Amino acid sequence: MHHLRSKSAIYRFRLAAFLWYIGCLLFPIGGGVLIYSIIMINDELTWISMVVIIIAGLMIYAQWFVGARTICPLCITPVLGNRRCVKNRNSRKLFCSYRLRVASDILFHNSFRCPYCNEPTVLQVRPKTPNPTHPRG
Repeated sequence: MHHLRSKSAIYRFRLAAFLWYIGCLLFPIGGGVLIYSIIMINDELTWISMVVIIIAGLMIYAQWFVGARTICPLCITPVLGNRRCVKNRNSRKLFCSYRLRVASDILFHNSFRCPYCNEPTVLQVRPKTPNPTHPRG
């Protein structure tokens, strides 16, 4: 099991996972409410649903910036980034999305499996080990 290098990396993973997860939840909700409001001819509900869809788009757009720096400690690939690399054959999807699976694992299990190398990583700081070749120990 791999660990991350710093607390800021852990915060970055959690923020990117939260933004992706909320963005993926708000799009279908906003789309469903938009279709309902168009069928019922409700202008106020139409505007509210359009605002929800815009907020979801902004969250996913912000996630692209944060997700570009969510690096797997083993394969050095952005796990929640927008890369088109080949995935491991054993990696799993959640609702046809590798990133949604990683985001839900980060939020609910405090660990994740990289879809590219399929290695588990726990969201904890790597323990410090003394360096025997360093003069100070």
